[in-house]
Amino acid sequence: MTTTSARPAPPSAAPGTRPGLALLALALGGFGIGTTEFATMGLLPEIATDLGVDIPTAGHTITAYAVGVVLGAPTLAALGARLDRRRLLLLLMVAFTVGNVASAFAPTAESLVVARLLAGLPHGAYFGVGAVMGTAVVGPARRGRAVASMMAGLTVACAVGVPLAAVVGQSVGWRWAFVGVGALGLVTLAALAAWTPSLPADPAASVRGEVAALRNGPLWVAFGAGAVGFGGMFAVYSYVKPLLTDVTGLDVALVPAVLAAYGVGMTAGTLLGGRLADRSVLGTVVTGMVATIVVLVVIALVGPWAWAAVPAIVLLGVTSQVLGLALQTRLMDLSPDAPSLGAALCHSALNLGNAAGAFLGGLVIAAGWGLLAPAWVGAALTAVGLLVVVTVGRAPAPHR
Repeated sequence: MTTTSARPAPPSAAPGTRPGLALLALALGGFGIGTTEFATMGLLPEIATDLGVDIPTAGHTITAYAVGVVLGAPTLAALGARLDRRRLLLLLMVAFTVGNVASAFAPTAESLVVARLLAGLPHGAYFGVGAVMGTAVVGPARRGRAVASMMAGLTVACAVGVPLAAVVGQSVGWRWAFVGVGALGLVTLAALAAWTPSLPADPAASVRGEVAALRNGPLWVAFGAGAVGFGGMFAVYSYVKPLLTDVTGLDVALVPAVLAAYGVGMTAGTLLGGRLADRSVLGTVVTGMVATIVVLVVIALVGPWAWAAVPAIVLLGVTSQVLGLALQTRLMDLSPDAPSLGAALCHSALNLGNAAGAFLGGLVIAAGWGLLAPAWVGAALTAVGLLVVVTVGRAPAPHR
């Protein structure tokens, strides 16, 4: 692994940049990405009915988006290593917008899977490059603010954007939800063009250099543990709407409210996770995994009773976000020499968990084991991730 001293400091943004507006533009992108990532999970019954497929088959659209993130995050970040950061952000948001508009007009389940794959490709790279842009406009000392702004976009999306998409899907059709996300992509494009500065890439950056910086075992151990461990949450959340309506017996009109509460739980988890990670990143990873396992088991046991199931699902938002934030910090700590690629890889790991959780959850449903079976699958996945962390994933992060 190359040493951090060999890499030049990231370039600074142009003088006169208004950091608040630049961070707002980045957060708008985070809001749009968070909305499209989680909205599908609240629209599965409508998608399945409209396209004439069953729920597990419709769930392949969730897996496809996650696979797009996994493939696109490191690939696009590395290929764009020499591009101006602002230009790369704009290109990524164009791809995001096109993918969501294509999703809205997909005529078949197969074409929707392809469209969701395309929509997921720019996801991780956007956050990776956005972290570099945000750091440049606010300065290295306030790097946390830049990352937090985009993550705030994600959590607000879960509290506001996803429930709104569910309401739109129930009232006028699921396709209009993706049209709305595409329109948000256009707004974000305009904001990025107007409020973010030109930011030349690191002169020493190259595809080979970015990839070479990731040649270390502890990083990939953390990546694997995070991907498996975080998959537990997605095994349940991918099928949360049919779980709430068919098992818990909740009226479909109340589902958006539960999704909003889940988003509030994620926001609380972000705040809690940040405080805990300041004390111990690795300790917070372990705590988050243990807490998530417990909550998933509780969901499996109390699913038929709304008074217990709904709070448990909201609590899953808290524990999973504590885990997700700690995993992201851990991965960034282990890849100090590849800023854009390393940050993008965080989202690649989490969305590999998304793909695995949605796929395995769909398998057990299709096998006839019921809509509570994914909770047991999720608990097992997170337990495997925890086992990896406590046995081989405790290597110290390299010093910056």
